[in-house]
Amino acid sequence: MTDAAPSGGVQSVSRVLDVLEILAGAGGQMPLSEIAVASGVPLPTVYRLARTLVDRGYMQQLPNRRYALGSRLIPLGEVAGAMLGTRARPVLQGLVAELGESANLAALDGDRAVYLGQVPSTHSMRMFTEVGRRVNLHSTGVGKAVLSLLPDDEVRALMARAGMPGQTSHSITDPDTLIAALHQIRQDGYAVDEGEQEVGVRCVAVPVDAPHLRMAMSISGPAGRMTPALVDRAIPLLTEASKRLAADMAE
Repeated sequence: MTDAAPSGGVQSVSRVLDVLEILAGAGGQMPLSEIAVASGVPLPTVYRLARTLVDRGYMQQLPNRRYALGSRLIPLGEVAGAMLGTRARPVLQGLVAELGESANLAALDGDRAVYLGQVPSTHSMRMFTEVGRRVNLHSTGVGKAVLSLLPDDEVRALMARAGMPGQTSHSITDPDTLIAALHQIRQDGYAVDEGEQEVGVRCVAVPVDAPHLRMAMSISGPAGRMTPALVDRAIPLLTEASKRLAADMAE
């Protein structure tokens, strides 16, 4: 008997990856019984996979008997994120050259967004975001653009886990208001952060429809320079840049 998946891959490896992806999609922890239901894999098989992953540090068993993602995944994610940021750098540089403001790339990371890359503006006053920084999804342009890629029920579950703290007086703190905003973002193709994460900062972001990743690309800067005219210029440039990056990642 072979351990082959229908695609020609190895079934046991496919199941391991399914378990990790299901855990990540649920915010990082779940009971084994729910993992088995979500994956369609028998519970005894999921138990054996989980024990192997726990032994290797890629999962951990919590005191409440739920299973969570393990610390051995952190360096893998950091290296993968750095590679994505490097790959996107020429695209981000092109946006800065065209628009003059800082260009950013972020991706969904558990219940938050993590910045994978940035090319800063050449202005002395500019927005600088440290690569690896994790931010709330509901109060950032990149976060809302990423959320627009998810179904509403997943967004509600994610917000229930993560909470919706008011970073500023402009932040959205109500799930229904956020869902309505996401419907508009899906229709328009872009999200705007009007001082929701930091007062005096404006950001416009678009989702990046890349395989296996939920990402967003943005331009951000002081509200005084991020005029409506600049935002209007940025939207088609960001949209085209996101398509180029998605196509590059699909190759």
